[in-house]
Amino acid sequence: MTSKLFTPITLGPHSYANRIAIAPMAQYSAVDGNPTDWHLIHWGTLATSGAGLVMIEATAVEADGRPTAGDIGLYSDDNEAQLARVLASIRAYAPAKFGIQLFHGGRKSSTAIHWLGGQPILPEDGGWPTLAPSAIAFGNGPVPRAAEPADLTRIRAAFANAARRAVKAGFDLIELHAAHGYLLHQFLSPISNRRTDAYGGTLENRLRFPLEVFEAVRDAAPGVTLGVRLTGSDWIDGGITPDEASAFARALKERGCHYVDVSSGALDPSQKVVVGPGYQVAFAEQVKREAGIPVRAVGLIVTPEQAEDIVASGKADLIAIARAALANPRWPWDAAHVLGAKLDIAPQYQRAASGVWPGWAMLSLKAAAE
Repeated sequence: MTSKLFTPITLGPHSYANRIAIAPMAQYSAVDGNPTDWHLIHWGTLATSGAGLVMIEATAVEADGRPTAGDIGLYSDDNEAQLARVLASIRAYAPAKFGIQLFHGGRKSSTAIHWLGGQPILPEDGGWPTLAPSAIAFGNGPVPRAAEPADLTRIRAAFANAARRAVKAGFDLIELHAAHGYLLHQFLSPISNRRTDAYGGTLENRLRFPLEVFEAVRDAAPGVTLGVRLTGSDWIDGGITPDEASAFARALKERGCHYVDVSSGALDPSQKVVVGPGYQVAFAEQVKREAGIPVRAVGLIVTPEQAEDIVASGKADLIAIARAALANPRWPWDAAHVLGAKLDIAPQYQRAASGVWPGWAMLSLKAAAE
């Protein structure tokens, strides 16, 4: 039987070799928003993994929108040039399509890198001012400034400008990050959005700014796949529900969005997340059913059999792996071997391919024994 996970899929103007994506994973290793040779190594490794799509880490559209000083940005000519340099170097050797995730940290900006404590950094200590839909702090962080109309105009333009730069840098796909408690998610959720103007209150109003940003990016970046990472649940009473996630996805589809990636949580420390294998897949399944848009599922998708079931059963159209790819950068090789699929492998690595290297049989015996 042919593996559904390893069949191609078309999203907007581009086709992807299979249904496996490498999810964005922050490396906290940028300098002034610029990627470094660490990113060249990291993304290059993932681009030779066999995944059809490699998403680079969340990329800030303003310097003040970076959660940490180590986050990548796409708000300057230098940012654009360095991203283009790294991408061109990898593309010379790897066939994977590349996507970029654009975002603004909002009230979750100006914090220390997590391995340095991850605590908020105040402006007087070298941090930068934060803003949000409403003046409500994230956890023990500083109270952000409530965004004014001029801020919304500037940020919409920043997303559009970053999208134009992404196209020039050579990305195939642009994804807006409207989850994980960042600015667009903050507008979507009634937990963080207490505005009384046209951008707060009803679901229609809370959708308004994220949809305006999507439209600005769509108009600025023709010819690429356009997607949105949204949240299926805030995991908090009174927060975003799967029904609201579906409504957002429907509105995005009407505006030309090609797919959504359904995640959850990270808006507020009071969340009560129930974590387990594929714990967010049900959200993706509901959004796919109710919005009729291609959906990517994420969240503790670890084994090839699990990934195959999600796609083959129609729960989602694609899956994304993150830490599974850090633990095993050749995860798609393993999945192809287990599922009996053919995978294009760089000629430099073909002597280690399944069906060529006899060690695969030994690995399979070891896995069966365990």
